[in-house]
Amino acid sequence: MEHRRISVGPRDVLRLKKSTNGFLCPLSASEEHGIDFLSFRICEEKEEKESKRTIFEVGNGVPTIGKMEVDYDTFNDDDCFRAIKYTFSEDVLRLPVVSTSLTFKVGDQPIIAFRMIERHYFRNQLVKSYDFTFGFCIPGSINTWEAIYDIPPLKEDTIQEMIAHPYETVSDSFYFVGNELIMHNKARYRYVREESEVDESALETKNPALAERDASSLM
Repeated sequence: MEHRRISVGPRDVLRLKKSTNGFLCPLSASEEHGIDFLSFRICEEKEEKESKRTIFEVGNGVPTIGKMEVDYDTFNDDDCFRAIKYTFSEDVLRLPVVSTSLTFKVGDQPIIAFRMIERHYFRNQLVKSYDFTFGFCIPGSINTWEAIYDIPPLKEDTIQEMIAHPYETVSDSFYFVGNELIMHNKARYRYVREESEVDESALETKNPALAERDASSLM
């Protein structure tokens, strides 16, 4: 799919009232900066750091924890590799805080003011919005971007609606260098009731090799 290059800045995506129909920048937009996502982890954040639970993890040489798959249902060209479907247990919807850790490599040029804005929607209603800035990245460096998500509490009836309607909870992740949009990734979410989880294997990714290959699409 070809994308008409338009100027999209942080203020534009912060004004969005619902998920975009497509992508706001082409896949090639990040090539100049040579950013390559290597691994990604989501954890339940607890006061006792040693006891925190890993909810999802994928990356180079890391056994995949959790279930994800490329969203072939929505996109049928190369764009599908930046659109992911996740399956999580329903308890994730009730966690007050989660943490993420993203390891990435940059190319031959320095990265100044690397920023990520993530917007979550359920049935076209904004439910969560996050804005993180990494800052400066040295050329050729490997970096780890750690973020804490304070999750706004959801009403129980909203949680039940999210469980009852899989993949209608969606997110857009926008990555900027300065005010230039260089990456746009999408995700859809399915939440399953805890009693329906037969065993841990039910939450394993269908294709670990593919998941590792496409770690760059996960946030």
